[in-house]
Amino acid sequence: MFQIRIHGRGGQGVVTGAEILSVAAFAEGRHAQAFPSFGSERTGAPVVAFCRIADQEIRLREPVLEPDCLIVQDPTLFKVVDVFAGLCGDGHLLVNTNKSFAELHLAETVNRLPKGHTMIVPATELALKHVGRPVPNAALLGAFAALTQLVHIDSVKRAIEEAFPGKVGAANIGAAMEAYEFVLSQQRAASAA
Repeated sequence: MFQIRIHGRGGQGVVTGAEILSVAAFAEGRHAQAFPSFGSERTGAPVVAFCRIADQEIRLREPVLEPDCLIVQDPTLFKVVDVFAGLCGDGHLLVNTNKSFAELHLAETVNRLPKGHTMIVPATELALKHVGRPVPNAALLGAFAALTQLVHIDSVKRAIEEAFPGKVGAANIGAAMEAYEFVLSQQRAASAA
């Protein structure tokens, strides 16, 4: 089982992102579940959502305490919440920001994770470019597909389209595709270095 914990703020599409990811996995014939955890339910408040993907039935129903992947939609949460709590030693980290891990004061933490398991993606910028709103969830799902190879980008595109038919879906798919290509280009550059 692969467990994902998504950290963000209310209004950033954290819960929807987890649901879309579970639909993408389900479309590939896997078992999946997604559910949120709310504190105060208001725009801007910290929100956490969970997603599990497995090849067998998932019987767990509790929050993801030991994630295999962290998706951080808002880097200001590093100062507010223990985002890294329980992250496994060979885990993945995907952060929505334009800053480097060093600028975020995360270099030491990132260096403990395997090479190629961490990525910074300007997902909010991509969302603004494609969708016209600062909702980074679709872009981060495209980046997740490239970083982990756990789900195929075509499954992510179909799940986005199912959640958001028409122009809104097409715009979110555009953001997801650009983020997917961004991660692949960063990976190519890192392997060439």
